[in-house]
Amino acid sequence: MFTGIIEEIGKVKAIVRHANSIKLSIAVKKILDDIHIGDSICTNGVCLTVTTFDDSSYTADVMPETMNRTNFKDLRINDLVNCERAMPANGRFGGHIVSGHIDGTGVISKMSHDDKAIRVKIETRPDILRYIVEKGSITIDGISLTVTDVSSFDFGVSIIQHTQDETTLTKKKIGDTVNLENDIVGKYIEKFVGNITAQHDEKLLNLLKDNNF
Repeated sequence: MFTGIIEEIGKVKAIVRHANSIKLSIAVKKILDDIHIGDSICTNGVCLTVTTFDDSSYTADVMPETMNRTNFKDLRINDLVNCERAMPANGRFGGHIVSGHIDGTGVISKMSHDDKAIRVKIETRPDILRYIVEKGSITIDGISLTVTDVSSFDFGVSIIQHTQDETTLTKKKIGDTVNLENDIVGKYIEKFVGNITAQHDEKLLNLLKDNNF
């Protein structure tokens, strides 16, 4: 589990491409302090498992499911990525619950200055937008952010100066894709409520049948 509070901006050091997957090497410094093989590192919002590492980078395999769901297919050498180690049990929960399991991608459609903040608009699919609510949480390329507004085709966030400096989001351009992870709480609630409603409807239907309706 992660919090969406980025620890370090890494740089893509190497990409080994296979038919439907890739092996990524990410150059980092800070997060290598206590890294181990098998550790999870959220890389641009994607939970990746460390397979090898040295004193300047870590390597992870990216499987076809992740390639299909994320913007990793567009990664190039020297691209910058947001990195966060898994949350320690005794750590502060500064962001929100982030699993590193990407729902899909969005496209940056607008960026504008609002005093010291930068407002970013992102267009995405209806099945992702359905879980996005104003003042709710969204993870963009691994960054925990608060939704400022949402419409039928896009949503907005406001990026404070610290987040501008410590992440890659405002370094992107209009038309760039970003990885999106919806707030997992909303998805669970919908699933549970849907199951309860379905069970209730079945009982009601059986009751009507039993009484010749």
